[in-house]
Amino acid sequence: QVQLVESGGGLVQAGGSLRLSCAASGNIFSINTMGWYRQAPGKLRELVAGITSGSSTHYADSVKGRFTISRDNAKNTVSLQMNSLKPEDTAVYYCNVEGRRSPSLLTAHYWGQGTQVTVSS
Repeated sequence: QVQLVESGGGLVQAGGSLRLSCAASGNIFSINTMGWYRQAPGKLRELVAGITSGSSTHYADSVKGRFTISRDNAKNTVSLQMNSLKPEDTAVYYCNVEGRRSPSLLTAHYWGQGTQVTVSS
């Protein structure tokens, strides 16, 4: 099995910063894309940022210039630095990893349990 453990959520005032981290462990052969999604109450889950194994990044328009995603391939970790936070960033943030558990298996997506980020105005 693959486990994703997230940390770093919390309550912050508008304009503040938070850093989310996610560590993947377990039976992992290789990891391709790592990313962060978020889901606010009553809304669909959306991609916030993604990073490939070659460190190419992608961001949702709403977070460009404010959030930075990074990864450590040696440690199988991905982080999201969130600056200039806004109340509309309030959501549960989920770590997502696309990878495979062995060379003979297809890639699959794995999810963390989610961490709450609340930005007060």
